[in-house]
Amino acid sequence: MYKLLLSWRYLRTRYIALASIISVTLGVATLIVVNSVMAGFSKEMNTRLHGILSDLVLESHSLDGFADPHWHMEQIRKICGDEVVGMTPVIHVPALLRIPFRGDYHTRQINLIGVDQTTYADVSDFSQYLLHPENKQKLSFLLRDAGYAPNRKDFPPSGWEHRRMQAMYEKALEEQRREIAATENTAGATAANNAPPADPYASMVPADPYSNDNETGDAGTVFDPATEQNTGMILGIATCSIRGRDAEGGVRDYYLCRPGDDVQVYFPNAGGSPKPVSCSLTVVDLYESKMSEYDATFAFMPIEKLQELRGMFDPLTNTTYVTSIQMKLRPGADLNAVRDKLRAAFPPEQYPYRIETWRDLQGPLLAAVRMETTILNILLFLIIAVAGFGILATFFMIVVEKTRDIGVLKALGAPSRGVMSIFLSYGVSLGAVGSGVGLVLGLLFVTNINDIAKALEWVTGREVFDPTVYYFQEIPTSIQPTMVVGVMVGSVLIAVLASVLPALRAARLHPVAALRYE
Repeated sequence: MYKLLLSWRYLRTRYIALASIISVTLGVATLIVVNSVMAGFSKEMNTRLHGILSDLVLESHSLDGFADPHWHMEQIRKICGDEVVGMTPVIHVPALLRIPFRGDYHTRQINLIGVDQTTYADVSDFSQYLLHPENKQKLSFLLRDAGYAPNRKDFPPSGWEHRRMQAMYEKALEEQRREIAATENTAGATAANNAPPADPYASMVPADPYSNDNETGDAGTVFDPATEQNTGMILGIATCSIRGRDAEGGVRDYYLCRPGDDVQVYFPNAGGSPKPVSCSLTVVDLYESKMSEYDATFAFMPIEKLQELRGMFDPLTNTTYVTSIQMKLRPGADLNAVRDKLRAAFPPEQYPYRIETWRDLQGPLLAAVRMETTILNILLFLIIAVAGFGILATFFMIVVEKTRDIGVLKALGAPSRGVMSIFLSYGVSLGAVGSGVGLVLGLLFVTNINDIAKALEWVTGREVFDPTVYYFQEIPTSIQPTMVVGVMVGSVLIAVLASVLPALRAARLHPVAALRYE
């Protein structure tokens, strides 16, 4: 009992111990806050990456792709059995996007993806990132009437309503141009009589190979944009918008095009001698995963149309070509085990395929996040290590000051183990109190981190996270119980280890030498 009483007395009367407690408290709180924020970022990133990417991908090394995807999917089902719950063929091809905007063209480099609208939603959460609620329920490449982004107040009118208004505006503008041209022709009729003869070779100039081929239908009917649309296309929201600030300083998205507008796309065809292919497509929806790498490059269109334009089919055998097959596995399935089965069934020396899990495809990014988290933990644990050295110095000072008291205890019959346990209990108390207070402060900080960020923004006049750069409105956090327990145990362990040497010195003091000490 005397050991606990003396340990509590030292803890209560030694104000220098308060510095050690504060050091442990700050170290524990910082570790909990940093790990929770990093875990929140990692969880958010993994959720979005996995929502975009399927579990497994069988991909061709060539842009020409591989033949007969249905045969491949049958073989995959035979190999994997019930492990696979969804599959879809996909075409990936680099492309250029041209967006007409205010009399000029804005060009973007994109990754054009041909998808099957009936099966693509089965292998990923792609539909959940679309703006129109009906497309979230069922993917379609048909233009909707209205109702895009109902939760966004600043989203411009889109759909058929916008397309009809745009067609009326362009028609009125064309009529105005014709009236101006007719007036100029009338005024210059006299001058035209003295004009040089027409160039007889003007009709021999070749047509522009990149011109829009959808102006007339198969029967020679004029394409009416007010009532008709081209093949549908879904654009990543960052490919057709610019995030900036308005005059009041608020964050706003400025759209170069929106659902209902037509865009031009250029990409290479399939075959031995690649040639540029162009087509006019109608934007039917926007895609926002809040991963800038994807939102700024991805564009989707029907796989059948892309196969037709690129020539990825054999008309004699009706065999189609795709560049990849994406698979979704049942919950709890071992991705690596299924991947290894497929690699064994499709050896690389016989099949020029790459078979990867979604983690393999994003390996460098995920490894970088893990490395950053590990380094931060090591650096922050040094804070607690510094507190441990403070505890070590404090205990040595106490042993020196209490040498005569230790001699009295030993003279009264206290064993060396009992004397040692006094200082060990002191170290445990410092670690427990410091880590307990740090735990409370850390959890409170994490719980209210967004309110604290707003307070810092108000005090400093600067935003903690610029929404024009980061695609989230709040700081993501995730409190992991195993991490919290590990930090607490590690902090107490450091405090105990720091008290071992002073406790050993106190235990080894001879009673007579201790009583004679001045």
